[in-house]
Amino acid sequence: MAQEEYTHIFNRSVNDPENFWLEQAANIKWFQRPVQALSKDEDGFYRWFKGGKLNTSYLALDAHIEEGRGDQVALIYDSPVTQSTKKFTYNELRDQVSRLAGGMKRLGVEKGDTVIIYMPMIPQAVVSMLACARLGAVHSVVFGGFAPHELAIRIDDAKPKAIITATSGIEFDRILPYKPMVDEAVQLAEHKPEHVIVYNRRLGAIRPDAENDIDYATLMKIAEPTRCTEVDATDPLYILYTSGTTGKPKGIIRDNGGHAVAMHFSMKYVYGIHPREVFWAASDVGWVVGHSYIVYAPLIYGCPTVLFEGKPVKTPDASTFWRVISDHDVRVMFTAPTAIRAIKKEDPNGEFIKQFNMDGLKYLFLAGERCDVSTLEWAKEHLNVPVIDHWWQTESGWPIVANMMGLEQHFDIKPGSATKPVSGYNVQVLRQDGSRCDPNEEGYVAIKLPLPPGTLPNLWGDTERFYHGYLKTFDGYYFSGDGGYIDEDGYVFITGRVDDIINVAGHRLSTAEMEEVVDKHPDVAECCVVGIEDDLKGQIPLALTVLKAGSEVEHFQLQTEIVNDVRKEIGPVASLKRVLVAKRLPKTRSGKILRKIIRAIADGKEYKMPSTIDDPEILNEIKELFEEEKIGSFS
Repeated sequence: MAQEEYTHIFNRSVNDPENFWLEQAANIKWFQRPVQALSKDEDGFYRWFKGGKLNTSYLALDAHIEEGRGDQVALIYDSPVTQSTKKFTYNELRDQVSRLAGGMKRLGVEKGDTVIIYMPMIPQAVVSMLACARLGAVHSVVFGGFAPHELAIRIDDAKPKAIITATSGIEFDRILPYKPMVDEAVQLAEHKPEHVIVYNRRLGAIRPDAENDIDYATLMKIAEPTRCTEVDATDPLYILYTSGTTGKPKGIIRDNGGHAVAMHFSMKYVYGIHPREVFWAASDVGWVVGHSYIVYAPLIYGCPTVLFEGKPVKTPDASTFWRVISDHDVRVMFTAPTAIRAIKKEDPNGEFIKQFNMDGLKYLFLAGERCDVSTLEWAKEHLNVPVIDHWWQTESGWPIVANMMGLEQHFDIKPGSATKPVSGYNVQVLRQDGSRCDPNEEGYVAIKLPLPPGTLPNLWGDTERFYHGYLKTFDGYYFSGDGGYIDEDGYVFITGRVDDIINVAGHRLSTAEMEEVVDKHPDVAECCVVGIEDDLKGQIPLALTVLKAGSEVEHFQLQTEIVNDVRKEIGPVASLKRVLVAKRLPKTRSGKILRKIIRAIADGKEYKMPSTIDDPEILNEIKELFEEEKIGSFS
């Protein structure tokens, strides 16, 4: 039944995408319904629902109020770092959003203008996003805590009329003053926004005043509530910057119409949740997961959504996720594998989980980086619910490969695979010449055009980069940048970014496969494998491990066991001979391990400090470890 149901829906979505997505579009409230699903713009790129008129803020708030749900909870703010919780009904959230939109309108912000939002995980961040959408203004949320230089780059690219910020964020028990960073960024940027709207959290952070500053609370008092502005389906809703290989961030564009349809569809069919059930994406509004699944998808679909200001550990401990699920009766949760690994490291036997009633939890979804099998199995064993690894990108905006839990029955899990493509995504694996790979043959993961609604239609102000970066490599396809293979049953296996394939003595090997083996070791909490330069073999793999709390394994024993495991499961060709133990791994703030920089350090090459790094000091720890162990260029 699962095969038949999935196959029917999937085949319709790729063989007759126009009618399939027009049917899905009927599930949201349009001011003017589109009569045509698919078209091409002046650059020859596919666009969805041209001619349709709508407003995303209306779909998220007003539409539910008109259905009589105004007094139901829309947003749950849970902040262990401030030890506070607050719930907002649709009415309360709509009133704040419409008032802030009116205040921004008073400052001259209009449809089509850009606004940068640089905020911590507080309700005002969500209000700001929805207020921009209400006006038809294009928001660009920049992750709170980005350095002034990185914020300045985004200011110059987006050219915002206004910036909305707060006085501070909180990192564990440390206050991070945001306003001085915004002031420095504005000073560094060539483009000068007309206004900086500042929400005062009253936590004692430094708040220097500038001439164009507007106090958030004052603006809300003098503002008149405003109605939703009608926008075209193809008008941009937001810009979200993601790292680029050139060092200049890429401004991913998300449109209004296709995005709203995709968000609604994914909540029902991918996440298998019902309206009024609580949904929690434990991410940040500065990332794509926060845009899609903290703010827009749950609110459009009608699910109360959790806005969490904290970390999986140390706020106050590794029980905080389970406490949130229990307190708010979360039915579906979404987080990154790195968060579960951090919890597993602190609580390897899952003792904290037993302290909470989580009977209402139906599914745990994991994405953001490749999910190792041991982490998935740990979560499945201790939570006793299906744990679904799924794969997608900032560019796609919603899942590409997933076990669609909204279908009546589901696929069996194969370790290392997120199962099969989601409706609308015709995923194929190609050879370098563009021909299709055979089953189980590794190649380049691409998606046959047209991409489904909700995916990026272009890059902000850089059409040429969009074409060369995504469309030129394989004619008629979107190139994901990832390698992988599809097996004989149609399961998709993502083995990592193309540059995570290493060449050992002429053999192309996936570091992801080696990581799977290393992760299985009972003392390993998390790991990464990178290829470092070698005079004889070209590259050789190096494993970096972080041990579980309380582990007393000797380094020599650990290395011997892991080397033997890799030799047994992958073969002697893997040539993994060195296993190091690190205190922690360098990661981005969204949890992705910085493998490229680890390679550069080992090879003695220059690298650019990424703006997304969680803690730059970790890189010095890695250098010292390599020097001590005589690794690569330090030998």
